[in-house]
Amino acid sequence: MASAHIALITGASSGIGRALAHHFAADGYAVVLVGRRLQALETVRADITLKFGVPVHCIAVDLSSNDGADLLYADLLRGRMTVDVLVNNAGVGMQGEFLTLPRDRQLQMMTLNMTSLVALTRLLTPGMVQRRRGGVLNVGSIAAFQPGPYMAVYYATKAFVVSFSEALADELTGSGVVVSCLAPGPTATG
Repeated sequence: MASAHIALITGASSGIGRALAHHFAADGYAVVLVGRRLQALETVRADITLKFGVPVHCIAVDLSSNDGADLLYADLLRGRMTVDVLVNNAGVGMQGEFLTLPRDRQLQMMTLNMTSLVALTRLLTPGMVQRRRGGVLNVGSIAAFQPGPYMAVYYATKAFVVSFSEALADELTGSGVVVSCLAPGPTATG
């Protein structure tokens, strides 16, 4: 994908991720759309291409799997794509009593909301630092700022995202890489 600036957006097939992809495309960025469902990503690609005429690349990968971030990174390397802005938006929430929700699904949520976010940030940020330019936007939630009975693990994952983002922003001060965290309120999304 030939472009001066590339934004990679996870969870780009709907909701906040789709909206962010449109914003980056409107600003002239080439976009890499990442999500689980290729058909949904292709729909977003067609819309962005029609409206903005920027290059769009779709990568279908499940970031809730333990190797999802590595598979995505390998695809980027194969495509010789240099990511200038990483948007860690992919996430999921579960509602219910902690002791009744399936353990495996809660652990998958933790992998998606935290582990893959950290892995992608660790994989892509060193290149940004080396180039002395770039950005990381992590999507947290207002849920990060309070305990969340009946959504205990989700709230905790979002608290992690905010804390990690603030700490990394401090560490990268002066590097040319900006780290920020979006903390939206309740949002109608899939």
